[in-house]
Amino acid sequence: MVRSAVPRLVVAAPASGSGKTTVATGLMAAFAERRLTVSPHKVGPDYIDPGYHALATRRPGRNLDAYLCGPERIAPLFLHGAAGADLAVIEGVMGLYDGVSGQGELASTAHVAKLLRTPVVLVVDASSQSRSVAALVHGFASWDPEVRIGGVILNKVGSQRHEELLREALDESGVPVLGALRRAEQLRTPSRHLGLVPVAERRPEAVEAVAALAARVREGCDLDALLALARSAPPLTGPAWDPVAALREATAGPSPTGRPVVALAGGPAFTFSYAEHAELLTAAGAEVVAFDPLRDEALPEGTAGLVIGGGFPEVYAPELSANEPLRTAVAELAASGAPVVAECAGLLYLARSLDGRPMCGVLDAEARMSEQLTLGYRDAVAVSDSVLASAGVRMRGHEFHRTVIEPGAGAAPAWGLAVPERRVEGFVEKGVHASYVHVHWAGAPDAARRLVERCGACATTPVG
Repeated sequence: MVRSAVPRLVVAAPASGSGKTTVATGLMAAFAERRLTVSPHKVGPDYIDPGYHALATRRPGRNLDAYLCGPERIAPLFLHGAAGADLAVIEGVMGLYDGVSGQGELASTAHVAKLLRTPVVLVVDASSQSRSVAALVHGFASWDPEVRIGGVILNKVGSQRHEELLREALDESGVPVLGALRRAEQLRTPSRHLGLVPVAERRPEAVEAVAALAARVREGCDLDALLALARSAPPLTGPAWDPVAALREATAGPSPTGRPVVALAGGPAFTFSYAEHAELLTAAGAEVVAFDPLRDEALPEGTAGLVIGGGFPEVYAPELSANEPLRTAVAELAASGAPVVAECAGLLYLARSLDGRPMCGVLDAEARMSEQLTLGYRDAVAVSDSVLASAGVRMRGHEFHRTVIEPGAGAAPAWGLAVPERRVEGFVEKGVHASYVHVHWAGAPDAARRLVERCGACATTPVG
């Protein structure tokens, strides 16, 4: 049992595009410059923002998703991630009260703030208003009495006079102004079709962007007042999430022989991975070894299983295709029956081709870019027995892509989905489980155990 009094703030906004990432990342970096150990967190399934958070704090960026992991795991996951920190900054998602469609507050920033008993700093885009800002803030502050809005940071303020008008209006709201950031059109973080460019892809630009965000926040915000607000958060009492304990609570299974090597794809093309996945694989008995499909021509020595997460392989299709030795090695591993788990970008990499360029050819499918964005939470049911789940097991996941895949024949589907339309999705063939659906294994730890167990079995059983 842990009793943690780590100071903490939730950075939220009335709507997307208000400047949450700017403020949250800038705060993390500015407090880290003060030699505070800052624990970074992100509400929701986002993979990219946590990369900038990690760059700002030099600690792993961790997600807090009440839909994927369950509300009961939010505080334990937070306590796990924030262990040893002087301060935690939690960036929200969408608007403060926006949750899973049709399910009330579930997985909203407000929901997570309540679960963690954490004060909220509301970032308001003030570019097109003056006195009306007070009505906006009053509405958000009074909507749910269990959500404590402890202060406002005004973003995109046009001038000194504009700031004075905003502050005068907010004097009557009872919510203090803790910062005001001027418009800064010249400040840009690397971005493209699915949002920010991951840190691993353009690190020098990302480093410069984080430094610039820290400077803006340092100059425009009252860091002492923000730290005092963070320190007003009450202690959290309960067990911290632990991967060993999580696996113990999952369905028991035989321990693997030795420590099978699970290769984990990384590098610029495959940046989407939750930190807890590697922790769970390690706790299940695997030796997790990272590799970069853009540069490494062979899988790590002794690879018994492979995990390929999400990312942007469409951006790197020429380089991935040119690395024929690794494509061959992946195909041979899959043909042997070894467990291969691929999500989204990994799915595309296992296809015969991506935008006409040869990929690994593990799956009888062609992949290509599309104009249509597929985005949303998914309630998934395993259609086929696989290395991740037995048929009939339910898991929650998330889709986020602008690609389509056209399957051939042969492989069984991975998931049955009901929303937004009833359909089957993904591929299960031999030891391969490939799908567009991202799953957070902290919400389904038995997936890691099954994968590592299969690694041990494949290492000792000839594939017929």
